[in-house]
Amino acid sequence: MKAFVLRSYGSPDALELMDIDKPAPRDDEVLVRVRATSVQPYDWHLMRGEPRVARLMPGGLGLRRPNIAVLGADVAGEVEAVGKGVTGFRPGDEVFAMSKQGGFGEYVCVREDELAPKPARLSFEEAAAVPLAANTALLAVRDQGRIQPGQRVLVNGASGGVGTFAVQLAKAFGAEVTGVCSGRNVDLVRSLGADEVVDYTKEDFTRLGRRFDVVLDNAVRHGASAYRRVLKPKGIHILIGGPGGRWLQPAGRMFAMLAAAPFLPHGVALTDVVACKENKPNLVTLTELIEDGKVTPAIDRCYPFEEIPAAIRYQEEGHVPGKVVIRVSDAT
Repeated sequence: MKAFVLRSYGSPDALELMDIDKPAPRDDEVLVRVRATSVQPYDWHLMRGEPRVARLMPGGLGLRRPNIAVLGADVAGEVEAVGKGVTGFRPGDEVFAMSKQGGFGEYVCVREDELAPKPARLSFEEAAAVPLAANTALLAVRDQGRIQPGQRVLVNGASGGVGTFAVQLAKAFGAEVTGVCSGRNVDLVRSLGADEVVDYTKEDFTRLGRRFDVVLDNAVRHGASAYRRVLKPKGIHILIGGPGGRWLQPAGRMFAMLAAAPFLPHGVALTDVVACKENKPNLVTLTELIEDGKVTPAIDRCYPFEEIPAAIRYQEEGHVPGKVVIRVSDAT
């Protein structure tokens, strides 16, 4: 099979298109023919080995070379074969998953307990936009924010991959939503259901004089005192992501915010979708919301399989509205 293989940390040029052996499913695994995947900050952090502090962490990126050879956390495709212990899927089933690796190849093995039926109303490309970003948003909105009907929620970085799902999920949970994004993406965020949209190039949302029950933060650019101005005393600041850096960021900024939490009147929590053990049930929940028309992937661009390096370069430029997806089915 063909796959983009990462042998050493570096730019998208470090990804090498190669013929490698097709994986064989273990007893509890399903072999998926990948029809589509996506690119996102998770992939290029792994590709570049940044922030470099993560290379020192147990189970992290890998000190001298990548631990993951074939990137691609989002997978949408068809079941090709199943392991002896698999009972919930059969060849031909359309599925999707957050596999953490393997999407940048024509085939990938995924554990049965991480795989879910693909939403019927979505194409493979649309389904590939969902797993990691929407799972992250769901954890932030439902599990950490515990958003209730009538609450006021601010989504900082509302036009990004996670942000576009966070806006829709917060609305689905009954919140009044304010989205923060650049001026060029105001119409997109409003179309996703935001009640108010703030253009951060013109206004500082921390100085609007309004307070929120929950801040879902995909940017984490302000200090703790600024969030004190916008959160109610019993509100909560959910740290999701922020601008990357070579050595520490965004991890350094987020851990500093967590360290300050005991001295703040509001709560602070960190969303870690990679450590989540409930990805399959979460995908089932997201599928229900998608089928009900409450959540729709926002896709900016779709690239062919052989242009994955170009897609990552575009993603790395930042400020991508929605998701960048890859059509793998045409790979030869």
